[in-house]
Amino acid sequence: MDWVTGIQRALDYTETHLTEEIDYEAVAKQAYSSPFHFQRMFGMLCGFSLGDYIRMRRLTLAAEELVRTRGKVIDVALKYGYDTPESFSRAFVRFHGITPTEARRGKTIKSFSRLSVKLILSGGNTMDYRIEKREAMRVVCKKKRIAKPQGDTATEDISAFWDECGENGTIDKLCRCGKFDNLQGILGICFSEAAADSGFPYGIGAEYNGAPLESEDLELVEIPAHTYAVFSCKGKMPEAFKETYRQICTEFFPQSNYEYGNGVELEVYPSAEVDNPGYSCEIWIAVTEKK
Repeated sequence: MDWVTGIQRALDYTETHLTEEIDYEAVAKQAYSSPFHFQRMFGMLCGFSLGDYIRMRRLTLAAEELVRTRGKVIDVALKYGYDTPESFSRAFVRFHGITPTEARRGKTIKSFSRLSVKLILSGGNTMDYRIEKREAMRVVCKKKRIAKPQGDTATEDISAFWDECGENGTIDKLCRCGKFDNLQGILGICFSEAAADSGFPYGIGAEYNGAPLESEDLELVEIPAHTYAVFSCKGKMPEAFKETYRQICTEFFPQSNYEYGNGVELEVYPSAEVDNPGYSCEIWIAVTEKK
């Protein structure tokens, strides 16, 4: 299945299940993707999360139903996933700027239209990447669970985690028990195979050199063998990272012979000078060949 068809199938599935509890894993399966990768790609492409899309579509349809029918507010609220009239009313006011009762009386409501996929061809862009096979490896890292799997909130939380690890000496400890002959830098590790709807574990670490661990909050993790697509990322962080990842989602995966594998994603940072406009790092994404 091609990338565009898969995304459209996922959107169609979401639309037909808006009055039910939506299983994000079932949505992602429509695109032959993991929930984590689908939500991350969705956020990069759309600028809002899958959860936000579902919420805005439900509130749009709920308002239309209130305007055109005489159904009870509580019944409409329950139909579109709200347990109480109060929670529905709060969400309704935040989105529409008016109460459900005011909408029924004819005040102006907002509409968030259904998404559809259009492939727009654009040429002239180049991406520096290579395909590299890596055997299983051990990394030492400090982990933190990031609350949201996509969007700027996750980026901000990850940036704050890096700042914390730099200030409290964690990165210095990682440098002393890491080896840097293959992956030449400190790693940002996204454990996408352990992701859930609520978030994902993210680690800051290094390939392990066998030295005794200096802190109880450091842990050893075995990363299985994978084939990786490795992308060069150049510019000030995190803006350059977000732009490169957007290109990966919109240009590389739709047009290449590869798709997301069920594995980790690695960010390889050779130095701490991430504010430098000339900074260069790498993004490693586990991939498989399309069938």
